[in-house]
Amino acid sequence: QVQLVESGGGSVQAGGSLRLSCVSSGATSCMGWFRQAPGKEREGVATIRSDGITTFADSVKGRFTISQDNAKNTLWLQMNSLKPEDTATYYCAAATDLRGWLRCTMVAQGDYAYWGQGTQVTVSS
Repeated sequence: QVQLVESGGGSVQAGGSLRLSCVSSGATSCMGWFRQAPGKEREGVATIRSDGITTFADSVKGRFTISQDNAKNTLWLQMNSLKPEDTATYYCAAATDLRGWLRCTMVAQGDYAYWGQGTQVTVSS
């Protein structure tokens, strides 16, 4: 059983930056950030495998960076050049098995057995 605790959300003006953190209570094979805006489906933002391989949604490429410290079981999402359309609740998710490591994609949300409680990000224009 893994517990995930996110922090770092808040309100910022367009063009600003925020850094989200997620601390895991145990080791993981793949971690990801997902977001859900009101009235919309949850979508993937970025993933990172335990060996550092990353993927990003097209909408955030060049603006967001995902990183991790495996020794500290900590995941970050650095968000720069934020836009109003980035407004959403952001969730940290983790997989701990081999399938999660092999795929580690945003599409296969079912691979992520563990989810955080979410942190709100609001970007005003």
